[in-house]
Amino acid sequence: MAVNRVPVLKRCRSLGLDPIYLGIDKKSNRELKRANRKISEYGLQLREKQKAKFIYGVLEKPFRNYFAKASKMKGQSGENLMILLESRLDNVVFRLGLARTRKEARQIVDHKHVLVNGKCVNIPSYLVKAGDTIEIREKSKSSQRYKDILEVTGGRLVPEWLEANQEALSGVVKQLPTRESIDVPVDEMLIVELYSK
Repeated sequence: MAVNRVPVLKRCRSLGLDPIYLGIDKKSNRELKRANRKISEYGLQLREKQKAKFIYGVLEKPFRNYFAKASKMKGQSGENLMILLESRLDNVVFRLGLARTRKEARQIVDHKHVLVNGKCVNIPSYLVKAGDTIEIREKSKSSQRYKDILEVTGGRLVPEWLEANQEALSGVVKQLPTRESIDVPVDEMLIVELYSK
């Protein structure tokens, strides 16, 4: 399995991204020394795509597949792409506050700690549907790890398209997200322009 091992804060700095979107509270003290060069139109489009890939932890080929799927769906391709990325299982686990970061959420799913509608799912890219119930399996609920996670994520806002039950370590997908309910700072129209060349 390919993994992006770039230092997170360094990558956030280069993309002009706040680490809080990844669930990281740290701030980098270093300033990015960037020459005052004008970024081309292609450069802007590429940066938006890299931002989306980095936030959701998706590599190039799966990201291209998401875009192909989004462009076949009804509605705008850019909005569909963001909705597909947001409804990935690892992202939903992160949004429910069952993990501190998306990377940790991915690991929790990989290690078979997550049940979707009572069945164990260990595929981080699994797309949830409206009405799905996501919970941590009984065997893992008592572990110290989840007590530590809940201490950190207890005050985190859960999006309105999800319903979280922190005590039971579970949640329900009330509906699929809309673009307005996704608070990720990505201009998806630039990604559409990039792929439609």
